Amino acid sequence: MSAVTTHVLDASLGRPAAGIAVRLEGMEGAEPIAAGVTDEDGRVGSLGPEVLAPGDYRLTFDTGAYFAARGTASFYPLVQITFRIADPAQHHHVPLLLSPFAYSTYRGS
Repeated sequence: MSAVTTHVLDASLGRPAAGIAVRLEGMEGAEPIAAGVTDEDGRVGSLGPEVLAPGDYRLTFDTGAYFAARGTASFYPLVQITFRIADPAQHHHVPLLLSPFAYSTYRGS
């Protein structure tokens, strides 16, 4: 299993958000570590390696393209969530609750 996983729920529709491009990046300006697209359950099956070194990372969600494909105006073209891995032995699940004009996140399990 990937060290980092995510899923996206479209809170305005009350269902998973399929088809959102997601990138996992380190904060050092390096190339992306991994990329994927949310499936019908709003999840990315594999997003990077099984272990990541301690440090700060960022998930970038292409929410603008998701809403544009549905003909829905939105305020946030991208959502970027920065988080810290302190213990590389732990799994890090970072969900995104999304609507056209708001979003929230939390550390999942």
